[in-house]
Amino acid sequence: MYSRLSDNISPFTVMQLVQRAGEFEAEGQRVVHFEVGEPDFQTAAPIVAGAHQALDAGQTKYTAAHGIGELRQCIADFYASQDIVVPVERILVTSGASGGLVLLASLLLDAGDELLITDPGYPCNEVFAKLVGGVPIKLPVSAENRFQPTLADIQNAWGDKTKGVLLASPANPTGTMLDAGELIAIQSFVTAKGGFFILDEIYQNLTRDHVSYTSGLSLCSDIYVLNSFSKFFGMTGWRLGWLVVPETAVAALTKLAQNLFISPSTPAQYAAISAFNTDAMSIHKQRRGVFEDRAKILAEGLLELGFRIPVMPDGAFYLYVDISHTKMDSADFCWRLIEEYKVAATPGYDFGDSNAGQYVRFAYTTSEESILLGLERIGTALKDWGLQA
Repeated sequence: MYSRLSDNISPFTVMQLVQRAGEFEAEGQRVVHFEVGEPDFQTAAPIVAGAHQALDAGQTKYTAAHGIGELRQCIADFYASQDIVVPVERILVTSGASGGLVLLASLLLDAGDELLITDPGYPCNEVFAKLVGGVPIKLPVSAENRFQPTLADIQNAWGDKTKGVLLASPANPTGTMLDAGELIAIQSFVTAKGGFFILDEIYQNLTRDHVSYTSGLSLCSDIYVLNSFSKFFGMTGWRLGWLVVPETAVAALTKLAQNLFISPSTPAQYAAISAFNTDAMSIHKQRRGVFEDRAKILAEGLLELGFRIPVMPDGAFYLYVDISHTKMDSADFCWRLIEEYKVAATPGYDFGDSNAGQYVRFAYTTSEESILLGLERIGTALKDWGLQA
């Protein structure tokens, strides 16, 4: 009755866990949330004020499909503050990063075209490819190479039907980044093959204190970069993102945006202008520091409980944790944890097939007090299950 695409999409385990957690919370039970990649902070007050001002001013009509000029200029200025020159003409505001990926898939893939993606990786990437008839090809990545593909991986996987590659830096669920030299080498190879390179940088400004991050835009030409207001700017529910694309792609992408989305949310766009003001940026940076502190507390606690973190993250707000010492499958581990101890975490199966039963993603998007409570409950679980003295 329904399409093959809808029939073949696997449900998000994380959303099932969220639903189950909500049921427990409705009963008055406290759940510790390590499962969702969403900052627990409310959207910064200057952004909310910007939205109110826009609504009061009647800014509720359609905008240009590629976004309002003032916001696009703010994004260009944001890059300029990082010594990256991006002409405003190359920037398109989108209906979330997901909207940007729909546009890129529609632009760059035809039926039967192959797209190289990582495993583990953001699971919706393969759905965006399938939506337009593309064929996602998963590249298994491991801790040995920091859960990022090497040039050799890309070369070996590239076939007659391959059209491009989609990578993330920092990546979900691992938080690891592509080495700058490797990124340049991959881009050079892809360009030589006549292909395209999409780089997901939605966690670009959530790098750890010890990490120096340079956008792919400063390293490569003719790259497609995806970004979002959800993570660093704390605007998940506002559904707003942006693309930086080669100038030659702007007209075609604008035409697609006109037909597929009409325009991004007008109030959200005007609110996002305020995301770049001094007060808002101070809040964003302070919160990034909070995430750094939480990462240390959660990592130390999990290591003390006997878990392994084979690669510490460079950014984002996740730990990709090896649970091998429990002798449990990650799905079984996560479901028992939520059902018996009211702690929610996401099994590796949500991010692919490669060693998925061995890994669990823990998001440090909750308070330090909740992290400590969660660690205490996990410790109790391991003892009760006979896995810790």
